[in-house]
Amino acid sequence: MTLSEEERGQLTTIIQTGRHAAFKLLRARILLKADSSASGEGWTDSQIAKALDTSVDTVLRTRQRLVEEGFEAALIRKHSPASARKRIFDGASEAQLIALACCEPPKGRARWTLELLEGAVVERGIVARASDNTIGRTLKKMRSSPI
Repeated sequence: MTLSEEERGQLTTIIQTGRHAAFKLLRARILLKADSSASGEGWTDSQIAKALDTSVDTVLRTRQRLVEEGFEAALIRKHSPASARKRIFDGASEAQLIALACCEPPKGRARWTLELLEGAVVERGIVARASDNTIGRTLKKMRSSPI
């Protein structure tokens, strides 16, 4: 694996400034150690892993991403859409929840509870299902919540 002088310069800048996430600094160091060009060190995966106190698999994956996906991809975290939980409340349904929480509570109640809001958002068709914890987290974003 060989790096261009421009790529070596970018990696060196990343390491020297030190104002980057730890994973990015580690990957930059891995790529510099693995560089087999005339100005590179050309270390093996096991040498790099031992020197940087990481696993051989991490070194292998970083080198593989550089070859398969390119220089920029090797330095950033790979986002998996499957790993993130889908949001229950989008902008419109969140606005409806907030409006509901700010209106008059049901008869016989002094104020809305999270459990009452949970039933009301499903009953009114704002969302298919929601827990009281989800509603509490959503309303917590407001500056002043009536709950």
